[in-house]
Amino acid sequence: MATGSIDLTNQFLIAMPGMADQNFAGAVVYLCEHTDKGALGLVINKPIDITLANLFEKVELPLDRSELASQPVFYGGPVQTERGFVLHESPGTDSGYNSTLAIPGGLGMTTSKDVLEALSGGAGPKKLLVTLGCSGWSAGQLEDELGRNGWLTVDADPAIIFDTPVEQRYSRALALLGVDPRMLSQEAGHA
Repeated sequence: MATGSIDLTNQFLIAMPGMADQNFAGAVVYLCEHTDKGALGLVINKPIDITLANLFEKVELPLDRSELASQPVFYGGPVQTERGFVLHESPGTDSGYNSTLAIPGGLGMTTSKDVLEALSGGAGPKKLLVTLGCSGWSAGQLEDELGRNGWLTVDADPAIIFDTPVEQRYSRALALLGVDPRMLSQEAGHA
């Protein structure tokens, strides 16, 4: 990271009510990576009409873990929407998966099919969220959006990702900041 820049890795981005981009209206994004080259995150509160059972059927894998079958797949963002991303509990030093980003102080994000194969066999991470697509920002783009009051940021809480009902994730993320969603204005304030 360059001197004076911010690192929002392992934080939530919470869309402000006036968010013009419909991809992110009402969204909570978990930031997997934020460097001077850009940022990568996954929307954690926009389920799509596909369950994990449907997804496993499409990739021709059985799903032996019945507790996961009805779990929804999420819209992770407008980038690479045909690609799957698995956000899961910290994999430790070696997950054994081919393509895992270990998020400092946070979770793991795996994009290789072997994590699905592990889940298919009854193994794999205990807590996970699967998205199609991700959210990406080029160098300086996220900082610009933050400067225009597009997002609030707060340290991420894995309980909101894995243990909170989808419809409560936005308000619970705001509560981490002590903010009531009804108190937010769509207008940017200027002193």
